[in-house]
Amino acid sequence: MPGPQSAPDLYPQNTASSHTPAVPPVPLVLASASPRRHDLLAQIGITPDLVDPADIDETPHTGETPKIYAERMAREKTGTVAARHSGAVILGADTVVAVGRRILPKAEDEHSAKSCLALLSGRRHRVITGIALTTPDGNSRVKSVTSTVVFKRLSAAEVTAYLACGEWHGKAGGYAIQGLAARFIRQVSGSYSAIVGLPLFEVGGWLETHWRPNRPAGATPPEIP
Repeated sequence: MPGPQSAPDLYPQNTASSHTPAVPPVPLVLASASPRRHDLLAQIGITPDLVDPADIDETPHTGETPKIYAERMAREKTGTVAARHSGAVILGADTVVAVGRRILPKAEDEHSAKSCLALLSGRRHRVITGIALTTPDGNSRVKSVTSTVVFKRLSAAEVTAYLACGEWHGKAGGYAIQGLAARFIRQVSGSYSAIVGLPLFEVGGWLETHWRPNRPAGATPPEIP
């Protein structure tokens, strides 16, 4: 009886023979400090060689729409980090929660989180995640993925309890769909992973086309300039 088959490798290593010149490894740099994005990449078998947050000004421009803003943030984060790591593939992203044309902030205190929850309560809103990829030859690609989320109407007790848990801190729109806020969500349309922080279908397709890890599993990542 044949033994069990191993799972296919979605991102195969270099299989060139010993007579073929080795292809230099191309590092992957994630231009984001978000542990959620790192975990999402791991979910599809990808481990960045380095995490290097861009740390840029994230103030929206006057009149800037949520979609344009999300794409600009992803592009600027990727461009900033690419300048620090020549020869690497850079992946950046930014997630925006929007009600109409209004961009909700990343909640940094209870007041801003409470204001976001009050605005989202009983309403439909959009979550736009912009993504950008820069390759070693300097080429860049940018796009955004828009999803729709519908909140139930929140009671004062629910808002108070959620504020007490603290998971809203630093989250766009003051909530985390992958956390306790999941019980507030009546409906989701679009990409769940994009709402969490990274559209895996689109990112996986880009990396499959523009990046290949060139080291065996468990090997030390290449040195990044």
